[in-house]
Amino acid sequence: MTGWNETAWFAFSVGAALKSALILGLAWAAARMLRRHSAAAQHLVWTAAAAALLAVPLLGLAVPALRVPVPRGLVPAGLAFRIDAVAGALGHGGASYPAAPATKGGPPVNRAPGGVDWRLGLILTWAAGFAAMSAQTLAGFAALRRARRAARPFQDPAIPELLAALGIDARVEALEAAAGCMPVSFGVMKPCVLLPADAAAWSEERRRVVLLHEFAHVRRGDHAAQLIARLALSLYWWNPLAWMAWSEFLKTRERAADDMVLACGAAAPDYAGHLLEIARTMREARAVGWAALAMARPSQLEGRLLAILDADRSRRPHGRAAAWAVAIAAALIVAPLAGLQAQNAPSGQGGSAAAPQSYRKWLNEDAAKIAAGEENDYHGLEAAATTAEAQRQFDDARALLNSSLAIREQTSGPQSASYGEGLLKIGDLESSRGNRAAAEEAYQKALGPLAGTPAESKALIKLGALALTASPYGDYDSAFNYFERAELADADNAGTALLWEAITRDRQRRRSEAETLYRSAIAVQNPDTPEAATIMESFASFLTRQNRADEAAVYLGLARGLRAELGKAAPVVAVAGPEPDGILHPGGDVAAPRLVTKVEPQYSQEARAAKYEGTVGLSVEIGKDGLAHNIRIVKGLGLGLDEKAVEAVEQWQFQPGTRGGEPVTVQAAIEVNFRLL
Repeated sequence: MTGWNETAWFAFSVGAALKSALILGLAWAAARMLRRHSAAAQHLVWTAAAAALLAVPLLGLAVPALRVPVPRGLVPAGLAFRIDAVAGALGHGGASYPAAPATKGGPPVNRAPGGVDWRLGLILTWAAGFAAMSAQTLAGFAALRRARRAARPFQDPAIPELLAALGIDARVEALEAAAGCMPVSFGVMKPCVLLPADAAAWSEERRRVVLLHEFAHVRRGDHAAQLIARLALSLYWWNPLAWMAWSEFLKTRERAADDMVLACGAAAPDYAGHLLEIARTMREARAVGWAALAMARPSQLEGRLLAILDADRSRRPHGRAAAWAVAIAAALIVAPLAGLQAQNAPSGQGGSAAAPQSYRKWLNEDAAKIAAGEENDYHGLEAAATTAEAQRQFDDARALLNSSLAIREQTSGPQSASYGEGLLKIGDLESSRGNRAAAEEAYQKALGPLAGTPAESKALIKLGALALTASPYGDYDSAFNYFERAELADADNAGTALLWEAITRDRQRRRSEAETLYRSAIAVQNPDTPEAATIMESFASFLTRQNRADEAAVYLGLARGLRAELGKAAPVVAVAGPEPDGILHPGGDVAAPRLVTKVEPQYSQEARAAKYEGTVGLSVEIGKDGLAHNIRIVKGLGLGLDEKAVEAVEQWQFQPGTRGGEPVTVQAAIEVNFRLL
């Protein structure tokens, strides 16, 4: 589950919800088909449905995705595309870093401290409901445990005979509880029947049918089924279909146990009378009812009595063959259903376009030529590695970067700055895949070749960021030392190094030193650079946490104005596509492009370490080939997030915009929201 974010959890939750509705619908259809069969057969269906409801989300995390096309109408049309790239901050130490509040006049750079995304709200509401119902169940088991400890053995010489009549070989404990309590049974591994103290005064026939009914639950394995169904209901508590299925589960379970009592020779009218009297005179403890199987709930009584007195009703128990058949049928449905993931199909096509896999040609053909010395284009290898990394093909990306590093070594030597830059790229890749040790090794090796160059500062900052997030609490002293060295290594990048020093002191709760360093970073940084905006945004977040919102608003306003100015002159940061005939905008006879497949943007190591959030705004041209070309950063963030946004969007596949049915190049805006969960 490493790397999962709010967006992924939301998509996973929606998928589980839709699949649960399908499972319950199939269960209702199956139960409907079996309405003339015995209650045992119908209960088997509802038990299988409950198990399937639990299996689908679990299997969904393990089985390969099976993508299916869905109608294009399920994706909103329009010019702007938005995606959330939400990640957890690395490490465990340090203070919490809420984002600074937005100021009036534009979209916020960071999420406000109290702001909660509606999707996150839904996920948390779902989780809270599950926790509440699980707590109820646990409270029921705790109550049963206390009742079992306080109860005394119930003596009845007929118990061995009744167990034998039902074919039960295991020991089932019969206990006597307080007078007036409802007869219940519970216990998966050590089954137990709890009878009221006044059961000793009952007629022999009443004791016999009550014990037979509770022993029938043991014989049928209803206590394990109860636990499965209760967990399924707790997980899907918000779904009315789940509550209806729960009601059917309880109803068919009790009727199946009644059928076993009648099969043992009990007279239907007499048995119905005993049930009615027990329901009228006995009480059920609420907490116990969440975990135990009570004999006679008043809400179910009318239907049960009618079923008991219906001489034409089938009362056959299901056999092992039926149980295996239902289990196999459920598995055949659940396994593919768990892997289903909806994917938009382009108009007029039955499937979806695949994400670009152009990097594979480097692995299969060009990389071999380069390794043989026939070519020396390491830039192409590294571009292909970037594509592979964006698609989470880390092993392929590492193979490409290894070949690139070999080229750099052959052409420039192992002590060259070019070789050190190649090591930096390997370190960045290993950091992206969560391999801290390999990343640190690559960065350390890069320090020698990069000594005396501006890139040395980059390697030192990356090492400091790793130290800042070292488990379990962060190696703050080592991190600060790396950042101080970075400040000396590159005077032009001193503002960024001072920013990291400020972040480190803030983590150490040395607030006064942190503020001084923040102000020093702003003072030395070139004021017309994206780095200056990043420093001011981080300082604004720091001020907000000190309850200095007015001061924070000033720096946020300055940062927003700077980013707006920088966005006006933003250069193209991605390879341009074929020269378009003309850039069009959606509207009139021009149909907007639609997003078909996307690669999720990833958080950069530096942004994770700094616990930095915000939105990257991109301007793109979606060509006739369905790819994004001429990508420009119109609203940047820094700390590597701009590059991560571009890398991901380069891999997206669109259904091109059209005019008169013909593909055309259309201008579009893309927002990538980077947020920490």
